[in-house]
Amino acid sequence: MEENQPKTGKYALNFGLLLGVTSVVFAFMLYTADMHYQGGTVVMLISLGLSLAALLVAMIQFKKANNGFMTFGQALKIGVGVCLIGGIIGILFNQIMANVIDPDMMAKAMEFQKNQLLENSNMTVEQVDAQMEMGKPFTTPTMQIVFGLIFSLVIGFVLSLIPAFVLKKNENLN
Repeated sequence: MEENQPKTGKYALNFGLLLGVTSVVFAFMLYTADMHYQGGTVVMLISLGLSLAALLVAMIQFKKANNGFMTFGQALKIGVGVCLIGGIIGILFNQIMANVIDPDMMAKAMEFQKNQLLENSNMTVEQVDAQMEMGKPFTTPTMQIVFGLIFSLVIGFVLSLIPAFVLKKNENLN
């Protein structure tokens, strides 16, 4: 007789929503500090840390609910699901930010990037301008959404690999 096994989707959804809300709060904090268009290593590390924390807690909670058992595949599904749901919410908020809250966000980001390239590289103004022009097609809302979804899936997979391997515990069926 099989017991009701918890569903990976439920944990991915719940903790993905939590990650999404946390990411929106973080993005809004960046907006209030006028840093929402700058990005950078620290922002990326904090975002990755939030994602890792959410998927770890989701995996641990699933494992507890499943009598201490979780397969590698279940852990990967949870981790990728958490990051995908969180990513979708983050992407939606980013589109609201870029199109409603701060319509100049992309122009600010491009200007910031241009100044960073001029300060931190040996490129000429013409080379920087050419590089910025090459990047413009990737700043459309459609491309932002597509790359955001791909990034969420890839990061979810990569961040889930080690915790899934460490936390997995298969049920011995004798």
